[in-house]
Amino acid sequence: MATQIFVNLPTTDLERSKKFFTGLGWTINPNFTDENAACVVIDENVFLMVLTREFFATFTDKPIGDPHTSVQVQTSLSRESRAEVDALLEKALAAGAAEPREPQDYGFMYSRDFVDPDGNEFGVLWMDALASEVGPEAYLAQQQSADTSEQAPGT
Repeated sequence: MATQIFVNLPTTDLERSKKFFTGLGWTINPNFTDENAACVVIDENVFLMVLTREFFATFTDKPIGDPHTSVQVQTSLSRESRAEVDALLEKALAAGAAEPREPQDYGFMYSRDFVDPDGNEFGVLWMDALASEVGPEAYLAQQQSADTSEQAPGT
């Protein structure tokens, strides 16, 4: 079996969270959803467990921070294209998210962020497959080399 990722997030309003995340096109697994938690299926191996703050507290002895005022984690999700990044952000904004900063465009990588109604931060990004494979510095060096070789001699 492939590794599955479960990101646990506290919420102050479970029904609102379920509505928000299904507004992104994600689904709820009813087998792991009750009055304390909802299992949000992002894809076959990635899930959000959205838990009421009281239920979330049963899994830790540490205080639960307020994601509106501090960040412990930013969950980032990749997409196949810039257009898919924009499409997911538009869904998030329509479902009630806020976009805390301008899109970041590095040429080889494009990202946008959203904050859900509970204050949890998410990043959505696309990265050129070659940049992902060789790393950003090597990718940029290859691009610069290709740009230089495309110039006509003597220009």
